[in-house]
Amino acid sequence: MPPAEQRDLTTAASQTGSTGALASSSTGSALNPPNIITLSQLLLAVFLFWLIDVGGHWLAACAVFVVAAATDALDGFIARRYGMVTKIGRILDPFVDKVIIGGAFMFLAVQPESGVNAWMVIIVIGREMFVTSLRSVLEQEGKDFSAIMSGKIKMVVQCAAVACSLLFLEYARGSGVAEGSQAMARHVRDGLLWTSVAVTLYSGYEYVIRAARMFRSQ
Repeated sequence: MPPAEQRDLTTAASQTGSTGALASSSTGSALNPPNIITLSQLLLAVFLFWLIDVGGHWLAACAVFVVAAATDALDGFIARRYGMVTKIGRILDPFVDKVIIGGAFMFLAVQPESGVNAWMVIIVIGREMFVTSLRSVLEQEGKDFSAIMSGKIKMVVQCAAVACSLLFLEYARGSGVAEGSQAMARHVRDGLLWTSVAVTLYSGYEYVIRAARMFRSQ
């Protein structure tokens, strides 16, 4: 091989190695941008719970919740787009999602006018715990138990229900609100909350059926 071609191959290999090392470093870093966004969601969740607990700041609580829920899609997109998926990120992302949704339902349950009751909280958190347990067992056996469409729809409907409940609390405290308008708003809130419960149950059912088929195929 001519010396010039050898030099070109050596240079290309060196550049490829440097690029691969950079990608590996970016992928392996625990404090990469997606994970930082995920951790910021956890801080937003704590602030959200405080706002709900003290009461009276319902619009602010709704805004914080919407930002926290919206950034959930952002960190996943960045991680996949730029090859920054890490093991700690795969653990943190679903954990923080469950903290935000489950915590919001729990804190709203103690607010008399929120429309959220204890049964809803049990269903939401119970479903998440059970599906997480199934995923842990199946993935330890090398099976793919990634999220399916009903799980993603469940998340969207739950977020809409929590946001609607927070907005209703702000709307209901207005002194000039007509009784008929308040009743209509209450029906919309309750419809979204119970729809979220129904979708949560259906999503859990789909995951159970999917897990059962995987167990039978062993």
